[in-house]
Amino acid sequence: MFAKKFLHWSAYCAVCLSFFLTTSCSEKNSDADYSLIPVPNEMKQLDGRFNLTENTPVNITSEVDSAGKSIIKNFVKDFEVVSGYQLTVNENVNTSNQGIEFVFNNAIENSEGYTLDIKSSYVRIEAANSKGFFYGIQTLKQLMPADIYSNKPVNSVQWSVPCIAVKDAPRFAYRGMMIDVSRHFFDVAEMKKILNVMALHKLNTLHWHLTEDQGWRIEIKKYPKLTEIGSIRKKTMIRKEWDNFDTTPYGGFYTQDEIKEIVQYAADRCINVIPEIDLPGHMMAALASYPNLGCTGGPYEVSGQWGVRDDVLCPGNEATFEFIEGVLAEVMEMFPSEYIHIGGDECPKVRWEKCAKCQARIKKENIKGDDKHSKEFFLQSYTMARVEDFLNKNGRRSIGWDEILEGQLAPDATVMSWRGMDGGIEAAKMGHDVIMTPNSHLYFDHYQTLNTADEPLAIGGFSSVEKVYSLNPIPDVLTAEEAKFVKGVQANLWTEYIPTNEQLEYQLLPRLAALSEVQWTQPDKKNWERFLASLGHIISIYDVMGFNYAKHIYEIIATYDVSPDGDGSIYVTMTTAGDAPIYYTLDGSEPTEQSNLYTTPVKIDKTSTIKAFVKRDNMQTRPFSKTFTFNKATGRSIVHNTNPTLKYASKGPSILVDGLKGDFNYSTGYWVGFMAEPMDVTIDLGQLTEVSSVTIGAMVQFGEWVFPPTKLAVWTADADGNFTERCIKDIPVAEESATDGLYTYSCDFAPVQAQKVRIVAETTKVIPQWHGARGLEGHMFIDEIVID
Repeated sequence: MFAKKFLHWSAYCAVCLSFFLTTSCSEKNSDADYSLIPVPNEMKQLDGRFNLTENTPVNITSEVDSAGKSIIKNFVKDFEVVSGYQLTVNENVNTSNQGIEFVFNNAIENSEGYTLDIKSSYVRIEAANSKGFFYGIQTLKQLMPADIYSNKPVNSVQWSVPCIAVKDAPRFAYRGMMIDVSRHFFDVAEMKKILNVMALHKLNTLHWHLTEDQGWRIEIKKYPKLTEIGSIRKKTMIRKEWDNFDTTPYGGFYTQDEIKEIVQYAADRCINVIPEIDLPGHMMAALASYPNLGCTGGPYEVSGQWGVRDDVLCPGNEATFEFIEGVLAEVMEMFPSEYIHIGGDECPKVRWEKCAKCQARIKKENIKGDDKHSKEFFLQSYTMARVEDFLNKNGRRSIGWDEILEGQLAPDATVMSWRGMDGGIEAAKMGHDVIMTPNSHLYFDHYQTLNTADEPLAIGGFSSVEKVYSLNPIPDVLTAEEAKFVKGVQANLWTEYIPTNEQLEYQLLPRLAALSEVQWTQPDKKNWERFLASLGHIISIYDVMGFNYAKHIYEIIATYDVSPDGDGSIYVTMTTAGDAPIYYTLDGSEPTEQSNLYTTPVKIDKTSTIKAFVKRDNMQTRPFSKTFTFNKATGRSIVHNTNPTLKYASKGPSILVDGLKGDFNYSTGYWVGFMAEPMDVTIDLGQLTEVSSVTIGAMVQFGEWVFPPTKLAVWTADADGNFTERCIKDIPVAEESATDGLYTYSCDFAPVQAQKVRIVAETTKVIPQWHGARGLEGHMFIDEIVID
């Protein structure tokens, strides 16, 4: 009898001990315990913690459907793998305020909404459907130790979460990420990895760019040559050397079984996959496979060069539409998505203008131009509308890039606004659904830092984590009713210059985290400082998941300002995330913790190299280094006498005299751009100074319509301000044999005493005939001005 009672008493003690281990009523939590990205829209931090043990039950109420139960069981399975526990899952039970509870609640109106309540004795997630349970679980997982994201057992981890009350639902129903697998191919394993991190941040749409001039990546059984021929390019251009190629064939494609595998993997994570078959342009891979689909009949080859090709599908040929419908029929079998993306971007019309079949189609369909667009633009509208009609008849809807607005928009088309947000604004005012994906903020192939010299080669541009985070995708010009047509937000990752998995991830993270708050979180709940503080925990999750991510946000961010007095000095301001100390030197030596501790902007008044580093206990970041080269113009007052291109005005004319020379990227803020007007600046040297030479630096990128100056002129004045012409130099318009690069142009003259120097550089008013943009104006980018 004693033994029996003892066993009962032992069991009772075990239960009590288990309860004690799973509850902690009075423990105070810090803000760091609530590092959630995206942050919930309603959240209350509470004292206490809930501890998960091997005895924690998982209870599911009877109303939870099979999809919800599957999501819950997948979470339990993943937790059992890392924890080593074997949890008991109880289905079709009532709430009991014990363990982890999943409760059906049809009062939650948003299909992706959920509530999460964590008390010291239980965790409860309520939702109206499986998506809500999934997103509630994502929030719960982010509150747990980062090891929950491992795929193998983890020892010595206390599985504990802080008490909290969350009521949450997304701002936008469409939360997308586009991955281009055509310029460079990424295998099934990498695509699954990307889907995992999308799920972590509650994105719900993968836009999969599967076809391009440079490669066709999806198996179409009716047209086998698309992968036999179209998936392989014979060569690829080297870096940005447009006429220089490697000799290595490059290819890859997904079988239909692999496509279905990825689509299901995404669906298990509440992610819809929208395929893109880009048409009628960007079709060189298809034309190389089936030359009869082009206006000229070829021969064609899969393009090894980036950019836009003149050869496109021939809409005058009925076989083209048979091809499109045959492809899309198989695409729809693989993708259950309501939406199919049909491209519509960057489609030159030069072949159509001369194609007898296209002109016959225009005549037959009575297609007319208007005062904005030629009849060939409306031929594209005809093409897109016809493809949309085919999709609609099959129960699907079309999405296209904002070029589909040029001409006549198909009746049911959704517009993806990429060239800024103007296209989205126009479409919303017309009553069409819109996805905002402006290249100004959400092109993840752009550089993440202004210090591009130390970065992997990118296409250009600049979109930092903070810039991504700053986007409000609902423009103020839209009324409340018009704003309802903005269905969501998406970032795009084009891969011309992204050949590896590691670089793909580097370009994606942590900008994806910033994107997720633009998509999910209401504007009044966003807070940059809170986001930064939360990012450290998210970074630790990336580490566990095995991602290669960018660390710029933890490195030194520096700005350079000419002294407002124009006294010939530059001030360097350095910042970094958090309160980590910055140490620096000015003599070019490597800084240590015994070097100068940065506290206020550093004054530079002579040629110097500043080097600095951030001391962080848990992360190694790149050191910072910048060399300032002084001349008589450096740090002096400068004014514009003409207007630079607004988009490329940078911080103003002081960029031209800050002692720093721009690199080969005009979007970094180190260059000032001109087009409509010449560069015309006046520099005040502060006192009479002997001068005899003026040199300007210019960037040349012919593929981007960036041309050198065509004339350089210099005037000088003494203190009275009366200017005298000193030098005029004509610069020949660039010839076809000219190459891209960074060039300098000088005006030399007899030494004179001057206090002010006026410098004028003329732009290319008419691009020469050898160039694809012949007859138009060219850009001109200038930096730095040197006076000797």
